[in-house]
Amino acid sequence: MLKKDSLIKKFVDSIQKLVDIIFIKEVKQDMAVVYATLIIRGARTFAQVPVTLKEQVKQVLIDLEMGHLAE
Repeated sequence: MLKKDSLIKKFVDSIQKLVDIIFIKEVKQDMAVVYATLIIRGARTFAQVPVTLKEQVKQVLIDLEMGHLAE
C-alpha cells in the first residue's frame, strides 16, 4: 500500500508542477500585454520592461503593428 501512496503522491506532484508552468506562462503573457499597452500609451518605454518579459512584449507590439516601439 505504501508504494501505491508514493506513486499517487508523485503523480499529484507532477500535475501540480504542470499547472504551475501553465499558470506562469499565462501570467507572463498577461503582463506582456499590460506592458505593451503602457508603451503604446506612452506611460512606459521598452527599456523599462523587465528583461524576463522583453521578448513577449516585443512580440505583442509586433502583432499590433507597433514593433517600432520595441527598438
